[in-house]
Amino acid sequence: MTSLNILMAQMNTRVGDFEGNTARVIAAIERAQEQAAAPVLVFPELTLSGYPPEDLLLRPSVELRVSQALRSICAAMTGDAWVVLGYPRREGIALYNTAAVLHRGEIVAEYHKQCLPNYLVFDEKRYFQPGDRPCVVEIAGVRVGLTICEDIWETGPVRDAVQAGAELIINLNSSPYHRGKRVERWDLVADRARSNNCPVVYVNQVGGQDELVFDGGSFAVDARGELVAAAPNFVEGEYWLQAEQTGSGIRFSGLDVAAPLAELEAVWQALVLGLRDYVNKNRFRGVVLGLSGGIDSALTLAAAVEALGPERVEAVMMPFRYTAQMSVEDAAEQSALLGVKHKVISIEPMYEAFMAALQEEFAGTRVDTTEQNLQARCRGVLLMSISNKKGLLVLTTGNKSELAVGYSTLYGDMAGGFDVLKDVPKTLVFELARYRNSLRPCIPQRVIDRPPSAELAPDQKDEDSLPPYPVLDRILELYVEQDFSASAIIATGLDAEQVHRVLRLVDLNEYKRRQAPIGVRISRRGFGRDRRYPITSAWTPGD
Repeated sequence: MTSLNILMAQMNTRVGDFEGNTARVIAAIERAQEQAAAPVLVFPELTLSGYPPEDLLLRPSVELRVSQALRSICAAMTGDAWVVLGYPRREGIALYNTAAVLHRGEIVAEYHKQCLPNYLVFDEKRYFQPGDRPCVVEIAGVRVGLTICEDIWETGPVRDAVQAGAELIINLNSSPYHRGKRVERWDLVADRARSNNCPVVYVNQVGGQDELVFDGGSFAVDARGELVAAAPNFVEGEYWLQAEQTGSGIRFSGLDVAAPLAELEAVWQALVLGLRDYVNKNRFRGVVLGLSGGIDSALTLAAAVEALGPERVEAVMMPFRYTAQMSVEDAAEQSALLGVKHKVISIEPMYEAFMAALQEEFAGTRVDTTEQNLQARCRGVLLMSISNKKGLLVLTTGNKSELAVGYSTLYGDMAGGFDVLKDVPKTLVFELARYRNSLRPCIPQRVIDRPPSAELAPDQKDEDSLPPYPVLDRILELYVEQDFSASAIIATGLDAEQVHRVLRLVDLNEYKRRQAPIGVRISRRGFGRDRRYPITSAWTPGD
């Protein structure tokens, strides 16, 4: 019987780092050859360039860098390892998303991705040409069919590979996370295996890349569609799997199924990983944020400490005359619980200086949201100044609900470089806060219990100007993530006046969201690369 020692290399690559990614591939090969005879190492999609490389693929030097990387890897293959990895490959004027099999210092087979995703966060048709044929290569006596990511979501590529003689499918992935994605993948791949009577090894990358988070979770299903092995989510690592060819087909062993994460735990891990990789891959010393005593900044602080450690996190409370004493106390308490550097800097003198300078301009006008926005902008100036002086990334703390309807201030609370909660609705913020406290209390309970308030006016509460958050978030989910029209949303039983008002706010505030910092994407559609609406538009969402 033939047996393959398969190493699922669940790697955290860095986009554009051809040399670094290549070095990590070589190191993995060297480790694997010490642990097993003729190991089969499977790396993620576009390992050498990182994913998604976006317009870096248009640079003329990419071809040279890929060639240099492949030469380095082939030169380092002094043993009997088989290596399956992805990279961009140019042939003439066409660029392909390619997977190759390397053995004994040679490229023995190459496969070009056939199904190019061009929806939501994906725009591969901008860069790549689709392949037009399957690739089946014999690896240590087993006929293996190669596919890449989206190929497994369509029926053709796996079917064609099996018809070409494949006994095992290896699928290379750079599949980003969203809520519920793990079960969705399992079900889809199980159906492909079952309908083609062919087992599948699915290898996914892990790590944060700007707003995307790749959650790993590499796995294998047998020919009956049974999940037989799965690596953990959100953890980089090398996971061994044995594939034994028997008289009845391929039988897997050697790796258990990692326990699935509960949804709140998965979301939390995605937020932490996305923040950690953004800060570290962009070489920031640490982060600073305004800690208001509210739940959004409290949850952001907790995520920052888990991602980076308390020594790399600074919190600044910036009180004003409308700031409740409990807010000052709660911010100080949380900072102490988490062990972060905590400062209190009043914005009162700054605000008064601005108002004095604007006295003539504001003469004869009434107090309105201008004065509230000025408070937020004073805080933004302070945080950005600290950022410049100390080399710290400013974390903004707005949630998806607020960003959707414009409940935020340009150049104020929106001033910063990364928003951990950008794709987290307010109702989920509360759930995550309770989840984080269940691990080890760090958010004062009254921060969770008290009604949300921006504290920009006396006795202000968010629900004075917004629908209750459960109602608001339901409207936003239907409109933003599911593309329901106003009439369709109203038909679900929601109040017509509230629906029309919320949808109008969403559309009017596109200009703000275009100027907002990026943040971790956890939903099927966030406010980022997967939702590209015009700012100037006469569109109405009625139908």
